[in-house]
Amino acid sequence: MAAPVEAAGGRKANCFFEVGRREIGSSFPRASSRRISGSEVRVGQLKEGGEVTTRLVGEHDSPVHKMAIEPGSPYIFYSCGEDGLVQHFDLRSDSGKKLFTCYSFLNDRRRVRLNSIAIDPQNPYYFSIGGSDEYVRLYDMRRFQLDDSRNINQPVDTFCPKHLVKGGKVHITSIAYSYAREILVSYNDELVYLFQSNMGLGPNPEAAQPECFDMLDQPQAYSGHRNYRTVKGVSFFGPNDEYVVSGSDCGNVFIWRKKGGELMRMMNGDKSVVNCIEPHPHFPFMATSGIDKTVKLWTPSSKKVMSLPKNVKKIITSNERGREVNASRAEATLSSDVIMRMLRLHRRQSELHRENEPAAADFASDDDETFYIGFGNTERDERENSDPRECIVT
Repeated sequence: MAAPVEAAGGRKANCFFEVGRREIGSSFPRASSRRISGSEVRVGQLKEGGEVTTRLVGEHDSPVHKMAIEPGSPYIFYSCGEDGLVQHFDLRSDSGKKLFTCYSFLNDRRRVRLNSIAIDPQNPYYFSIGGSDEYVRLYDMRRFQLDDSRNINQPVDTFCPKHLVKGGKVHITSIAYSYAREILVSYNDELVYLFQSNMGLGPNPEAAQPECFDMLDQPQAYSGHRNYRTVKGVSFFGPNDEYVVSGSDCGNVFIWRKKGGELMRMMNGDKSVVNCIEPHPHFPFMATSGIDKTVKLWTPSSKKVMSLPKNVKKIITSNERGREVNASRAEATLSSDVIMRMLRLHRRQSELHRENEPAAADFASDDDETFYIGFGNTERDERENSDPRECIVT
């Protein structure tokens, strides 16, 4: 399955537009969400003839990486940002509503920098957030509608693999819900995990007794990729969410069978890193993007089950080795000058690594169909002007 679409040049941020469910000819503004590396929240209106206008509906004090549309509604969506703020928007009103700021369970003065928010498709009152600690927090919107200011930051439930609880060394980059109300979570330099609704740790996992953790079932894990250098997305794919998909530092798109975690497909999606994964809400299409100036559109096209690349073991071993090496390093507090030098060195090492990476032909098959649509000059690399936040240093 392959159909890359080349996006416009001059990449300013990794961003995808998740359009609403209304028809193109609607006179209402599109209930769209925008994942941006900036502080503005904007809504676009697609007019007849293709003209697009946008209007500012909210702002954050720090970058916004993800927004979520309420299922079945063309008006309501949420945003979260690195400032820890969660906002609720209804396009029928003039402005958004600031719900709460997320703080650490251990320190009520330390904000949790949020990377992701997702809404339960079976019960839109429930939404989950994740960010700079190990916990997925589940909230009930009805509590905020009651305007009850008591314990406003207290979630209904929390989720975390048992071996990561109270570890403090990982953070969450993305969350997704299945139609079966399962919660899919991607951890930085760890694995992807699938939680069932009965695997919660309670409203405050730091206060829970250790014996309570031993009674919980372990979530399904998905391995082989690496999520370290950037803020990577994760999602379900298939008419019944049969598959789990994620990008990777090795530039590949990983597809696992949801039940059992078997790696089914691995496709070369970027010269460097695949960050964003967005499936179409109704059709078997999936969009991915990364460091390159391209957005790839993928759709199943083969009539037979395709084999994994010949060097799959080498790639997976390299990803696992990198994770193990990073985990063995002692954490250190570095000055900003040292961090910037490390980032520049990291970029140079990435250049050398890409020169020795497998060619795209190693991943291609006779059944793949590829389409390139140009939207401007494509430069080979622009990492010299990239945002240092693309690399995470511990």
